[in-house]
Amino acid sequence: MLLLGVTYVLFSQNFAGQYRVLIQGTYLRPPAATSSTVPAPRPDQLFVLNKEGDVLTGTDAERVIKAQREEVRQAAIESLLTQGSIALVVVGALAAGLGWLVAGRVLTPLHRVTDTARRIAAAPAAGHGLHERIALRGPDDEVKDLADAFDTMVERLDHSFDGQRRFVANASHELRTPLTVGRALVEVAMHRRTASADVKELGESLLTINARHEQLIDGLLILADSEKQLTTVYPVNLGDIVNHVAGQRSAEAAAADVELMHGPGEAPTRGDALLLERLVHNLVENGIRHNLPAQAESGERWVRVVSKTVGDHVELVVTNTGPDIPPYEVESLFKPFYRLGAERLVAGKGSGLGLSIVRSVAEAHGGTVVATPRPTGGLEIRVTLPVHALTSSLL
Repeated sequence: MLLLGVTYVLFSQNFAGQYRVLIQGTYLRPPAATSSTVPAPRPDQLFVLNKEGDVLTGTDAERVIKAQREEVRQAAIESLLTQGSIALVVVGALAAGLGWLVAGRVLTPLHRVTDTARRIAAAPAAGHGLHERIALRGPDDEVKDLADAFDTMVERLDHSFDGQRRFVANASHELRTPLTVGRALVEVAMHRRTASADVKELGESLLTINARHEQLIDGLLILADSEKQLTTVYPVNLGDIVNHVAGQRSAEAAAADVELMHGPGEAPTRGDALLLERLVHNLVENGIRHNLPAQAESGERWVRVVSKTVGDHVELVVTNTGPDIPPYEVESLFKPFYRLGAERLVAGKGSGLGLSIVRSVAEAHGGTVVATPRPTGGLEIRVTLPVHALTSSLL
C-alpha cells in the first residue's frame, strides 16, 4: 500500500507537468479557418479543435483542454492502480512462496533439534531416550553448531545416567555378599549351645537390622532394573498378578489384622511380568504396613486391590485405610528413601523405596501413577498402563 501511495503521488505530479508540455508543444501552429464564420486564431492564441472540426479559443478552449486533461488523468490513474495492484499481488505471492520455501529449508534443522528434544523429554523414565542423536549434516553454520552442541550435551547426560545405574547395581550386588556372610555368622552365634540369653537377644536385633539392609539392597536392585529400557515384553494380565500377590500377602494381612480385599478384573497389558508383580506387591505391602494402628477407634482396617480395563488403558487401584496424609506430602512419597513423620527413624517400616519403585516400573511400561488422600485417611493409588488385547490361550 505504501508503494502504491508513493507511486500515485509521484505519478500525479509528473503527469500534470508532462500534459502541459504536450498541449503547448502540439498546437504551436494555428490551422487555417475551418469555416467562414469561425476566424483563424492568432499565432500566440490558445486554441483547440472539437469533434466537428471547429476551432475553439479563449475560455471555450480552456474548458475543453481541462476536461480532456482530467479524462486522461483519471484513465491513467485507474490503469496504474489496477495494473499496479495486480503486479503487487503477484509479486507478493511469489515473495511469500519463496520466503516460505527458504524459511522452511533454513528451519528444518531446528525442527529436528526440537523433535529430538521432545522425544527425549517424553521418554517413560528419566534417562531413557538419551541414546538419540541429531547427527545433522550440512555446512558449518550456526544451526549445525547448535545441533552438535545438543548432541554433545545429550551424550554426556546419557553416560552420566548409565554410569549412575551401573553404580547402583554394582554397589547393591557387592553389598549383598557381606550382608549374607554377616547373617550367617550371627545365626551360628545364636544357635550355639553356650549362647546366653543376651547373645540371642542381640542376635535377633542384628538379624532384624540385617534383614532391613537386605530389603534395602533388593529395592535398589529393582529400582535400577526398572529404570532400564525394557528390551523384552510379553502379554500380561494384571488380574492374574493381583490374584497371585493377594494370595502371597494374605498371611501378612491376617497377622496385622487387616482385611485384604481384591477384585481381579481383566486388565491385559504388555511388559515385564516380574517388574509388574513387584509393582502390585509393593502397593499391597504398603497398604498393609502403613495402615491404622490395631487399637484404632474406627476399627476398620482394610486394603482393597482392583484391576480393570477402562477404554484404551488398564487400571490398578489400591485403596487402604490409614492415617491422614496432607495433600502436599503425597508427591514426596514417591521419592526414594522418603518417609512420613516418625517413619523416618531407622526402626521405621520399610526402606522408603516401595512407591518410588512403583512409579519407576509404571513409567518404564509407559504408564502413570497417581496417589490421592482419602477424606477419612489412607490413600487411593491408581496405576494406569496401556491396554493390550490378549489371546484366548493366554487368558
